[in-house]
Amino acid sequence: MKRAPDAVVIDQGLRRLALRTWQFDRRTYRTTPEPLSVRRLWRAVVPRLRRPIFVVGSPRSGTTFLGECLEALPEVSYHYEPIATKAAARLVYDGTWGFHRAKFFYRQVYAWLMRVHFDGHRRFAEKNPDNCFIVPFLHRAFPDAQFLHIIRDGRDAALSHSKKPWLQAAAAASGRRDPGGYLDGPYRRFWVEPERSEEFETTSDIHRCIWAWRRYNEAVLASRAALRPAQYRAIRYESLVMGDSAEAQKVVDFLEIGKAGSRDRFYEAVDRRSPDSVGRWRVELTPLDVAQVEAEAGELLSTLGYSARMPDRTIDQQTAPSG
Repeated sequence: MKRAPDAVVIDQGLRRLALRTWQFDRRTYRTTPEPLSVRRLWRAVVPRLRRPIFVVGSPRSGTTFLGECLEALPEVSYHYEPIATKAAARLVYDGTWGFHRAKFFYRQVYAWLMRVHFDGHRRFAEKNPDNCFIVPFLHRAFPDAQFLHIIRDGRDAALSHSKKPWLQAAAAASGRRDPGGYLDGPYRRFWVEPERSEEFETTSDIHRCIWAWRRYNEAVLASRAALRPAQYRAIRYESLVMGDSAEAQKVVDFLEIGKAGSRDRFYEAVDRRSPDSVGRWRVELTPLDVAQVEAEAGELLSTLGYSARMPDRTIDQQTAPSG
């Protein structure tokens, strides 16, 4: 059985980690131009960190797309995937870091990112699939946070995920790591059931990827009961990219974005969608692939409305678990 070296490179020193976080954020950060003001300068010193927005969902489920749509909102300071907190997620999940240490770290990273962009008066937002596993921590550390859970057909998500090197068997000897420090390859991740470690590392790429889809979504759904209705919203990826205006409206309504200009900017960003990404599994997955998908995640696929036929309705508060 393959064993990966420590998957998270966080002991490299906070100074180096901070530098990498800043370099990555500088490349990915986009914002609406805004003149400096006394209020903006003051909040750059004392960022609010009020009602932060966390986009959660499995890898390749549309978290990047939804995050980029949020980026268009002038009310939001969107920071993609901060490397420092992405690397720390496992340490929070497995209990290596206690609550108070983790809370201090996360709040300091988020405040710093807002400070360097003079964005402390806006709402902080990020998307990081690994946050699926630490929703209880994020809720406790940021009691007024809102969570946007984007859900995609696991067959399409797994197919897309399998084309990336992150869990590919072929990437085992590459030595590459993703921005958060996780080694590419078929190595057991922190979210894999310990008793199934060997199976995870020796199975097919598509099996590993649907496994990930199941575990990420299960983690969010299991945490949802502790969130107030105003803190959680499930969004159907297929409806969003197929041009369902009601699905886009759900997002801005949930975030209480009232300005017409801001809402229009969000709708324009959504319109830059790629509807051809829906249903590719029907053509590209083999019967063996589909059998592995069904065996690993068939129950959750059915629960979320993904049967043999493509879903024709959006997830709403009635189809998502109650809480």
